[in-house]
Amino acid sequence: MTHVLSPTSSTIVTEAVLHYIYDPLCGWCYGAAPLLTIAREIPGLSIEMHAGGMCVGNDRRPITPKVRDYVLRHDQRIAAVTGQVFGEPYLSELLFDESETLDSEPPTTAILAAQAMSSDGLEMLKRIQMAHFIDGRRISRRATLIDIAAEMDLDREAFAASFDLFRGEFTMNHIEETRRLMYAVGATGFPTFLLAVKEGFHYLDTSRYLARPLEWRDYLLERMASDPPVDSTW
Repeated sequence: MTHVLSPTSSTIVTEAVLHYIYDPLCGWCYGAAPLLTIAREIPGLSIEMHAGGMCVGNDRRPITPKVRDYVLRHDQRIAAVTGQVFGEPYLSELLFDESETLDSEPPTTAILAAQAMSSDGLEMLKRIQMAHFIDGRRISRRATLIDIAAEMDLDREAFAASFDLFRGEFTMNHIEETRRLMYAVGATGFPTFLLAVKEGFHYLDTSRYLARPLEWRDYLLERMASDPPVDSTW
């Protein structure tokens, strides 16, 4: 199987790749986390992460009563549909801290920094989601992200240096590349899953598989074995 890695890359690989378009602050991405966990167990399938910057720049969101009410309504829906747990420190403390701002850039940088250290970006995303949605930790803060890296047994000083190297321009360039990918494939939100096979890709519908990871695994295996409906190299 072959595919083109990204809209701007000519690198060819020889395996099926699940492209995951996400944001670390996206509640529905947290709801879809079990789908990623089981996808990682499929032989011959690799996963590439593309952060889309839901809350960056002018879209950063200070926690106001209006933002809190909006987030809580969606989180209740996500919990009901997916079975994912939202912790009391998040629901009762973080979302009531009006000095805090929802900012996707720092946690995205942390994931890129972990990957640059030959670590597991998906594991970093998982730890960040748990820190945010369960423990109510301030994942937009550099110190919190360094603590999370240390909990993954990454060297604190090395991670801090990697984080500082990738913050700012590099992270924003990654987000812009993801947005170009989203435009190219017609993706409008998070999470989006694309399965690259042969010369094209499958645009995967996850809605029916939330809270059904075993059925999702079977669906992925079926898609991996079939011809893509879209003939595209992005």
